[in-house]
Parts: sequence; C-alpha cells; structure tokens
Amino acid sequence: MIPAFAGLGAPYWRADVRGALFGLTRGTTRAHVARAALESLAFQSRDLVEAMASDAGARVTALQVDGGAVANDLLMQWQADVLGIPVRRPRVIETTALGAGLLAGLATGFWSSHRELDAARTIEREFRPKESRAWREREYARWKQAVATLLG
Repeated sequence: MIPAFAGLGAPYWRADVRGALFGLTRGTTRAHVARAALESLAFQSRDLVEAMASDAGARVTALQVDGGAVANDLLMQWQADVLGIPVRRPRVIETTALGAGLLAGLATGFWSSHRELDAARTIEREFRPKESRAWREREYARWKQAVATLLG
C-alpha cells in the first residue's frame, strides 16, 4: 500500500500522486489491507530517515518514536526490521503532551532544572532488528518499485 491519499510527501514531493494497493487477489482480506497500511508507515519512515541521513552526511543509529501508532508492537518491530536499527518507544507515547506538562512544571518552579525532567522521559521498550540485511533490502526494493510505479 502506498497511502498517498493527499499526495506523496517527503522525500518525493508529488501532490498529484494518489494512494494505491498492489498485489490484491481474491484471497486478500481486511487483515491484509490493515497490515499493508502499517507496513507502509515503516517504509515511509525509512524514506525520511534515508533522506535525513543523506542530507546530514551521517548514519542514523537509532530511532526515537512517539504518537498513537507507536503503541502497535507489530509496527514497531517492522520499523526496526525495515530500518536495521533499534526503535525506542517511550513510556509516555504522547511526547508533545508530556513535553508541554514538563515545561509548565519547569516554568512554575515544580522542577528546578532541565536535568530533573530527564527522569520523566524513559524508554518503555526497545525493538531490535530481527531480519537480515538481505531481507530488509529486498522488502525496501519492493516498496521503491511500488512508489516508482505511481511516480510514472
């Protein structure tokens, strides 16, 4: 699945591209479509991580994640496998809300320093890659081929 429902964003920047499902058969179920949607999130993240690493001239060695989707263990393991690096999920997955609360506490004197805030930002689980490099590159090549098909 390429979820380009409102265009394909970074690093492709094609507002005219629309979403697509590839490889549908009579045996395709809702579960297959849901899994494809989760996998597409991980592939889109790899696209961005690779673009950032290229721009920065440095390799990304771990990914810190947050937001509602990161509660899905399948997605987080797939992300680690697709990237080939550890994916770290915080104890509090809504990091924006946590940050606002921490800064409010700092501003009102509840905490006296930024150092005290570090204790609130703990890692709940780290997902480590389980798949081989060959698997990772083969799966990513399939993603890139699907994107290339949409890009024309």
